[in-house]
Amino acid sequence: FTLLEIIASFLLGSKTVMTDGIFDLFDLLLLLPMFALVPFLYKPVSEKKPYGCSQIESLLVLIKYVVLLIVVINMIASNVVVLLHGGHTVNALNVLIYEASLCGGCIVMLLMLKHLSRKYSSMIIKSELYLWKVDIVSTLGISVAFLFQLFLANTKLNFVIPYIDSSVAIVVALFLVKEPVLQIIKNLKELVLFSPEQDVMDEIRKVVNEDIQNYDYSLDFLDVTQTGRKTWIEVYVKSKNDIVKIKDFKRIQEHITKDLENKFDQISVEIVPAI
Repeated sequence: FTLLEIIASFLLGSKTVMTDGIFDLFDLLLLLPMFALVPFLYKPVSEKKPYGCSQIESLLVLIKYVVLLIVVINMIASNVVVLLHGGHTVNALNVLIYEASLCGGCIVMLLMLKHLSRKYSSMIIKSELYLWKVDIVSTLGISVAFLFQLFLANTKLNFVIPYIDSSVAIVVALFLVKEPVLQIIKNLKELVLFSPEQDVMDEIRKVVNEDIQNYDYSLDFLDVTQTGRKTWIEVYVKSKNDIVKIKDFKRIQEHITKDLENKFDQISVEIVPAI
């Protein structure tokens, strides 16, 4: 798909198609190091590496999205320059046919990937599924924009036609910029070991409270750290009668892990007495 977009951008002379193609090209190139990293993500932790290689994944994802953000900003700037110099005209019918066909292909790919990935929980897979959804929306929007250009051809508004391609390219770029910004913020928080978003904390807290209510303990403090695809949960509990039972801790740990393992890719739960 990326190769097709790059070739089509030159054949059609469309800034919009080039914007989409360049974004996908950089995303594809930056995905390759992630595949090389995957075997290391499942290595056990050690005293030397208490978080394993999880933070390396966060660092790579951060670098990936910083590069993508720079690419998107550069594409916006270049298209603004084109607009300021009078824009340029492309064959709207050819771009419309291409984008509509690409949209259909993206829908097929999304459905196929969703079917193949239904048994897996992976940050990489979720990221790719999101980008295919973005491609569907962007190609559909581009198709509508160039369909609009065809209707303008024989009207008094035909003077705006040279500005349509670069304007649509800027809109597409602004649409693409959301994901890099959100991921940069998220992975920066992971690198400095900040707690996850409040909704994630509330979900974990709810499960923990439900699982310890049948024991002589109460939740005192919740320490949650997310690095890459792994979530580390430390549950500090108070004993109601000043007696700590290791068997109880083991059962609580098993219950919390079981209740949360389907909601997180990798999870580590520790029960700690609050002293």
